[in-house]
Amino acid sequence: MGKASRTKQAPDRRQRIAAQREAARRAERRKRIWIAGGSILAVVIVVVAFVLIKTNSSSGQPAASSNGPTGASLTSLTSQVAGVPQSVLDQVGGGSISSSDFIPSSEISQASASGSGYFSLVNGSPLTSGGKPEVLYIGAEYCPFCGAQRWAMIASLSRFGTFTGLKTIHSSSTDYDPNTPTWSFYGSTYTSNYIKFVSVEETTNERQGNSSNTSVPYVTLQTPTSAEDALLSKYDPGNPSQGEGGAIPFIDLGNKYIQVGNMSPYTPDMLKGKTWSQVATAMNQPTSTIAKAADGNANYMTAGICSLTNNLPATACTPAIKALEAKIATT
Repeated sequence: MGKASRTKQAPDRRQRIAAQREAARRAERRKRIWIAGGSILAVVIVVVAFVLIKTNSSSGQPAASSNGPTGASLTSLTSQVAGVPQSVLDQVGGGSISSSDFIPSSEISQASASGSGYFSLVNGSPLTSGGKPEVLYIGAEYCPFCGAQRWAMIASLSRFGTFTGLKTIHSSSTDYDPNTPTWSFYGSTYTSNYIKFVSVEETTNERQGNSSNTSVPYVTLQTPTSAEDALLSKYDPGNPSQGEGGAIPFIDLGNKYIQVGNMSPYTPDMLKGKTWSQVATAMNQPTSTIAKAADGNANYMTAGICSLTNNLPATACTPAIKALEAKIATT
C-alpha cells in the first residue's frame, strides 16, 4: 500500500472515530433523557394511582379488602342504622316483602331441604334467657345472606335495646355476592329490658390460610351449643339425605317464630356495589327499594318480637307493627 493511500486513510479513520464518539455522546444524552423521563413517569403513575384510590374510597365503591368505616364514621353509621326513625319504619310497614315466604310449620322441612327462605309460626316451648324472651341468631361472617339480614336485624333489635361494639365487615370475597357490605355481631353486646339477644357467628369471612380456594373451609369463630344445634336441626334441618345441614341465617324468635334466610325480595344482591353509608342512607328513605325490602324485613321481625313482649315498648310496637303482628299470627 503506497504513502498516498495511507495518508488518505488516516483522515477517514479519524473521521470515523470522531463520528463514533459523537454518536456515543448522543446515545448517552438520549439515555439520560429516557432515565429522567422514566423517573418522572413513574412518579406521575404513583400520584395518579393514589388519586384514583382516594377517589374510589370517597365515592363509595368498597374495595374487596375493605371492612368499612371506623372511629367517628362508624359511630355515625351505627346511629343511622340503629336509629331509623319510627315514622320511616311505620311508613314502610310490610314494604315489598312477599307473602310467599310465610309458611306453616308443617312445610318447614320441605322448604329447608330446598334451601328456600321462610318465616313460620312454630309455637314451640318458650325460649327464654334470664327471664326474658330470647332471640337467637346463628350465622357467619362469610355469609352474604347473613350480611343482608344483619342490617334489618340491627334496625329491629335497636327498637327494644342498645348495641355496643358493632363493627362493619364484608362477606366473603369468594362466595355468592362477594364483598357484601355488612356488620358482625361478634364481640358486640346488646342490652334490653325486654329481650335477650344471643348471636353465634360461626366463622370469619376469610378462609383458612387466607386461601382463595373455595374448597378450603372458613376460619371457625363461634360454635353453637348443643341446645342451639338442636333448634337448628328441628326448624332448619336442610337435606340430611344428601348430608346437607340447614341454611343460615337462622333466627329463632323465642321459639314462637322462625325465620331462615332473607324474606323476598330482600337479597344481598340489593346491596351490591353499595358502601355502608349508601345502604344506611337508603334505609332512612321510605320510598327506596332497599328500605322497602330491608325495613320491611325488620318490621316483620319487630312484629314477631312484639308478640313475645306483650307489645312493649309502645315505641316499637306501633299500630303499623301490630297490623303485621296480626298477619303473622295466622302464618
